[in-house]
Amino acid sequence: MHVVGTAGHVDHGKSTLVHALSGIDPDRLREEKEREMTIDLGFAWLTLPGGGSVGVVDVPGHRDFIENMLAGVGGIDAALLVVAADEGVKPQTREHLAILDLLGVDKGVVALTKVDLSESEEWTDLVAEEVGKVLEGTGLQGAPIVPVSARTGQGLDDLIAALELALAEVGERPDKGRPRLPVDRVFSISGFGTVVTGTLEGGSFTKGQEVEILPPGRRARIRGVQTHKETVDRAVPGSRVALNLSGVAKSDLKRGDVVASPGWLQPTVLADVRLRHLADAARPLRHNARVKFFWGATEQMASVRLLDRDALVPGDSSWAQLKLDQPVPLVRGDRFVIRIPSPPATVGGGVVVDPMPGRTHRRSRPDVLARLETLARGTPDEMLVGQLERLGPSTAATLLSAVPQVEAGDELVSRLVDSGDLVALGSDGYAGQMEHGMLLATSAWWSTVAGKLRDKLASYHDEYPLRAGISREALRSGLGLEPKVFGGVVGRAAAEGMVVDEGATIRLASHEVRLSEVQEEAVGALLAAFATSPYLTPSAKESRAAVGPEVLDILIGRGDLVQVSDEVLFLADTYGEIVARVRDVIEREGSTTLAQVRDMLGTSRKYAQALLEHLDSQGITRREGDVRVLGPS
Repeated sequence: MHVVGTAGHVDHGKSTLVHALSGIDPDRLREEKEREMTIDLGFAWLTLPGGGSVGVVDVPGHRDFIENMLAGVGGIDAALLVVAADEGVKPQTREHLAILDLLGVDKGVVALTKVDLSESEEWTDLVAEEVGKVLEGTGLQGAPIVPVSARTGQGLDDLIAALELALAEVGERPDKGRPRLPVDRVFSISGFGTVVTGTLEGGSFTKGQEVEILPPGRRARIRGVQTHKETVDRAVPGSRVALNLSGVAKSDLKRGDVVASPGWLQPTVLADVRLRHLADAARPLRHNARVKFFWGATEQMASVRLLDRDALVPGDSSWAQLKLDQPVPLVRGDRFVIRIPSPPATVGGGVVVDPMPGRTHRRSRPDVLARLETLARGTPDEMLVGQLERLGPSTAATLLSAVPQVEAGDELVSRLVDSGDLVALGSDGYAGQMEHGMLLATSAWWSTVAGKLRDKLASYHDEYPLRAGISREALRSGLGLEPKVFGGVVGRAAAEGMVVDEGATIRLASHEVRLSEVQEEAVGALLAAFATSPYLTPSAKESRAAVGPEVLDILIGRGDLVQVSDEVLFLADTYGEIVARVRDVIEREGSTTLAQVRDMLGTSRKYAQALLEHLDSQGITRREGDVRVLGPS
């Protein structure tokens, strides 16, 4: 799943275009409809021609609502930059584009709207040329520019195709096992309670999961999960999500809070950052300047402590430490935007290098600046994890040989496995000692594949509730894994108690075959028929007709019936009795014949022959000419 965010000047047709593409009106407030202007965030979704689902965040374009816009674009995968063909590039076009660039959004499409109102095709071409020049030097440089009209429908199919191509370059967001949902909307529904929405990142949320609300630190439980108004059991990274939370009231939450899995995320009031001052800013940014800080859906006042200079000139970058007025739950790599409050303007942004520096740094310290440079390049831990992300599941030896510059690699791999950043695949897992033959994967890869494994098995059990499990090869093929990696995945999943590996088949540990009342009645009648005529039983064909082939397989699989040939079955107790009687006769007489067994049981020659051939195959008897003697078993 992916999320697209609109951007562009007021009245350039963003909401109208979203409505035309999705059939959903993103303007949900009465004031928005009365003023015909987007004031707050709106949401919609659409399905691409290739089947992919895309969430759309529609943002206000008016300069008075830029800060609402910032609450919606923090989690997007691609931008839909909207420029009206009859007006061209305007101030908020440039400001929105600068914000997208600061947030690292480098995939997107430009919709040149209102072409039906353009003076001429030549004018539309001039506007498209102007837009192309404005994009130069930004992350959206070279983005396709598609002329459209939401009123006539012109170009809408071309726009959707361009969006699909742009999103294909983004890829799926990784599941790192550390989910967090920056909350952009809070409301309540009668009969359900508190609901929050946002774009999920870092991991998955499941129904029934306990979560933590940050920064206040309240605990809640997920009562229900929806994506695009469809109820799901599990929400994946990169999707627009609505969580119905129990244990908290609407008044306990606000826009800017973060819903996360408990224990791993800590709010901070200090953050070391790499700060970029926009080239078109009106004046230098001075040390200790007061700014508005925006991350996710959070808006917070902060002071900017420049660590290597007294003022940051427009167009330059610097190491800085932000002192936030209130705690914000940040992680390394988070991108943010800063604005000056008066006159209000976006002046810069950057990336968090250390969200927990622990103390206020002294300025102009070479050791502090060198540490920040090292953190920006990546620690040895990050180098190993990053390399394994590129390689995919690999042995420890392969991983270490790919990163020769990392010292004490064996100890580092052991520590990363202990911390959960790396996962040892296979049933043996990690027994406290790193071995070069260990098959390793990142925790993000494992979390994603484990989720797919769980979903695949759950889907199979839903479709075939009477089957014990899916065949090994069918599951491997469905997951698209090579045999060695598949074996490691199943071994790990079995060791964690997620699945049961029964050799030929694999099932979820929670899966149990349960017969319906009608099936139980049919089984009871069939077993009664076997008990009534224990040695001349219903044939396999008759049994299948009575209960169905899958139910008959269950009866054989769980040991109610013993199949001695393609057509001959006995009750398990009857079979045990027959084996004991045949042994007793042979021990007493030295041997027995087919006719003697037939007469002893009062059965037919067909049944007696099938039985003795089966006993031969099991080593219970051995044929010598026309008689049977005891076999090796």
